[in-house]
Amino acid sequence: MASKPSRIHIHKSKLNPVFHKREKSEDSAELTKAMVKQAKKSGTLCLANKGLSTVPEKVWHLLEPEKPIEVTLDSLCENDEDELWWNQKELTNLDLSSNSLSTISPKVENLFSLTVLNLQDNLLTSVPKELGKLEKLTKINLSRNKLTELPSEFFRLGELRYLNLSHNNFSSVSPDISDLHMLDVLDLSNNQITTLPGGIGFLVRLTELNCSYNQINALPADFVNMRSLQKWDMLHNNLTELPEDIGQLRKLECIYMQHNDIEALPIFEGCEQLQEIHISNNFIKEIPADFCEKLPHLKILDLRDNKIEKLTDEIALLQNLIRLDLSNNSINSLPNCLSTLAHLQSLQLDGNPIKSIRRDIIQCGTQRVLKVLRDRAHESPPKEMAVVGKQPSSVIGEQNVLPDRYKIRKNRCLSVTMLALSEIPDQLFSDALQENAYMVDFSKNRLSTVPSGLHVLSDCCQELVISNNLLKELPPFLSQFTRLSRIDVSNNAIARLPQEIGLVNTLRELNLSNNRFTEIPKCVYDLQWLEILLLRDNKITEIDASENGLSSLKRLGRLDLSNNNIEKVPPVLGNLKNITNLELMGNPFKLPRQEILVKGTDAIMSYLRGRIPV
Repeated sequence: MASKPSRIHIHKSKLNPVFHKREKSEDSAELTKAMVKQAKKSGTLCLANKGLSTVPEKVWHLLEPEKPIEVTLDSLCENDEDELWWNQKELTNLDLSSNSLSTISPKVENLFSLTVLNLQDNLLTSVPKELGKLEKLTKINLSRNKLTELPSEFFRLGELRYLNLSHNNFSSVSPDISDLHMLDVLDLSNNQITTLPGGIGFLVRLTELNCSYNQINALPADFVNMRSLQKWDMLHNNLTELPEDIGQLRKLECIYMQHNDIEALPIFEGCEQLQEIHISNNFIKEIPADFCEKLPHLKILDLRDNKIEKLTDEIALLQNLIRLDLSNNSINSLPNCLSTLAHLQSLQLDGNPIKSIRRDIIQCGTQRVLKVLRDRAHESPPKEMAVVGKQPSSVIGEQNVLPDRYKIRKNRCLSVTMLALSEIPDQLFSDALQENAYMVDFSKNRLSTVPSGLHVLSDCCQELVISNNLLKELPPFLSQFTRLSRIDVSNNAIARLPQEIGLVNTLRELNLSNNRFTEIPKCVYDLQWLEILLLRDNKITEIDASENGLSSLKRLGRLDLSNNNIEKVPPVLGNLKNITNLELMGNPFKLPRQEILVKGTDAIMSYLRGRIPV
């Protein structure tokens, strides 16, 4: 007969303390006197990532005086000035994120002065109705919890500007959300929402709406009433169509519709501010001619993984297009008029059965493809003129017609491209100033210097494009431009930049590709807001990734150094955490190897970080 197994005794003292249940006393101990003192001094209390299972009771009474202080001449000398009530601030910012909170006490109503509340990354299944009494609340983050609904009282927060409900378990959105009429930003992403409520159109101040990663299959009729909407994200949903009257969203700048079931592109008439359309992985079969005519400022058009068989010739009307992704469609030929897109830097065609251009030419990249199309266009100009037809002077550039004030006013852009000009009349700058033009485009001319008349636009110009000219230098007066966010001087003969360029502290994108730089200009490292730096096709020999070099650009997200003479890639480059797009192909270095480079940015950055000496 088998003997009974002996009972195993486990002493509590041997349990791993990491997994024991938190006591309220332990949670309370996380709120130290020093933290309370600092909170009363600054108005901000941070208890993020403290392992809390409950909120210390002291938090709900933080605005209450601990004990009265007798104010005498001696007490004023003896007491810490921070302890005196007239030197204390009301609590306006409370951060309880990244804990294990399952409930929030109704006593939260005591914190009536709160303007910012962060409850992100907890275990909340509900929030108390008393939250609706925090009348001053402007921002609340409830993302990454287990919420399925909000109490009706929550929608009384009339001053709320920012609401994040992402990564929860919502299957629907309360119609009462329309009462949050001051909302600027609403994030509903990563839930199980199937429909948006009627009345959402009352959110007329909303500038950003994120509904990505849900199961939404239709939009309410009043959706287009959100006339302030600038950024709209519907990535990974079940939409089959977009509103026919989408043109009423006149301030729309970016739209993300990847991974839906959309079959046709709407006509965006009225969306003249639209700059980016991301609508890959759908079932779109064509690009309508009217679609191209209504988008004068479109810069990015992502149509990869659709069912497109043919490109309309009117695509040449998208004159500000920078990136066009047509990968994985069914296109078998390209119109020659594509070569007239003066700003096109990236044309993605992989995965198409194109027969009109050899595969090896396509693999050589955008500029080679455009050159082939340009050569073909020159062989048959009458045909191209007849095809494009509608705006021959602006698309093909056959007639040297300079823009008048009406055209500048309509597009808010001073555009003089592809006219082989060696100078620009001063009158054009005066006209552009009168019409408050925010963009200047002199690409594909024969300018040897930046026109001096440009300086009159120093307070209104935001984008400056002088690519494909004969420039050898940039003028120092560009440092006086107060709103300049983008400079494109690619395809010139520039070898150095004036030190004053480093003073343009609004600059976010700098394109110096295909020039004569032998090093990354040191003034670039002073551009603290720079997000995009393009230096491909130069003669750069080394990368300075030190604290005084690229590492000083904390916001840099895209860096293109391909086709230079770089012999060594410093491992510390891998520490630039914001880099999401790094291009290094076409340099003579041995490490990283080719097989690492072709895997993309993440693989390159991981490889570099792995080689940083410990």
